[in-house]
Amino acid sequence: MVLPLDGVKVLDFSRFLSGPYCTSVLADMGAEVTKVERYPDGDDARRLEPKVNGASYPFATANRNKRSICLDLKSDEGRRVFLRIANDADVIIENFRPGVTSRLGVDYETVKKLNEGIIYCSITGFGQTGPYALRAGFDIIAQGVSGFMRINGHPGDEKPAKVGIAINDIAAGATALYSILGAYIHRLKTGEGQYIDISLVDSGLAWTIWEAGAYFGNGEMPAPAGSRHRRTTPYQAYRTGDGYVTVGANNDRLWRKFCERVVERPEWMEDPRYLDLPSRMRNIDDLEKDIEEVLADHPTEYWVQKLDEAGVPGGPVLLYDEVMENHHVRAREMVIEIEHPIIGKMKTLGIPAKMSRTPMSIRRPAPWLGQHTVETLLDADFSKEEISDLFDKGVVFDAERNGEGGR
Repeated sequence: MVLPLDGVKVLDFSRFLSGPYCTSVLADMGAEVTKVERYPDGDDARRLEPKVNGASYPFATANRNKRSICLDLKSDEGRRVFLRIANDADVIIENFRPGVTSRLGVDYETVKKLNEGIIYCSITGFGQTGPYALRAGFDIIAQGVSGFMRINGHPGDEKPAKVGIAINDIAAGATALYSILGAYIHRLKTGEGQYIDISLVDSGLAWTIWEAGAYFGNGEMPAPAGSRHRRTTPYQAYRTGDGYVTVGANNDRLWRKFCERVVERPEWMEDPRYLDLPSRMRNIDDLEKDIEEVLADHPTEYWVQKLDEAGVPGGPVLLYDEVMENHHVRAREMVIEIEHPIIGKMKTLGIPAKMSRTPMSIRRPAPWLGQHTVETLLDADFSKEEISDLFDKGVVFDAERNGEGGR
């Protein structure tokens, strides 16, 4: 089976989530992704609980389809090993603070002298330029600076609320992903590589489309809205007899269907408070109260069926365990099972993009620390004697070879 990125070689010395998310998708697309992990601890995500047989399950979820070489980049010999491997790479991705790769001697300008076509992507909290450039920037820091923590939560609650997932990390990983693919297409046309500067803050901020439009349009400050939409209603989660249901009756046609066929309250269409969208937005509190009084009479599944029959978008508000067992999610193969060398049989997330000609695939589990050190060095034309010497000097590492059982 031909994969979209067959033959593309990626060196990934990023850690935690932003870079590894990007490279996991590149790997699903067929790229040969080699994690260059620091000596002797590896990716920080390897410490995350829960662990099964000593291996981190979160790490295993984020790093499938990758190889691992463990390398002491702080040593001169480790730097030379990396540059020798980088000479044959197509893409390098890292998420150190600005200046670290230069001090290590593995920065873009150094690699470019050996490999002019290299696509080198750096992900940082705040970018390579600007007054905040040298600040450390984890996801929660970026959520605060990009405004997310002031627009999440429920109306009237002034306490900042974090988005439940690492949204800025994922946004940065997705931004890096499409930027790398764009740069690779450019290289196919021109032979030119390039440097890519990605910021967690920039990437998250770029997703605030409606909020930016309202702010630049009339100075509106987005505030916590719970599950409500800022521009339209009914478009939120409503309490039912046994849980919650989402309703997306966000235009006049769907509003009429909702009133007539779902809640069976045709009089709402003539109510001055709900006559048109601006009226419904002005009276959104009353509307929520009226809708929930009706929905309280039956369980969520009853209302989901009514919404479906009426052609009004809606659905249940599921707990995460319910999502993982949901028959639609399973039918879409978003939960799959693979074999991990340490964990054993493990469930993981499937591939969201369903491609008809070049479907992505999960071909191998996440590696133990340094699992492919020897393989990677052999591919870079190191001799067996050189490799043995590098292990003896502590320049490279393999947890299994060093008697640590993989980790």
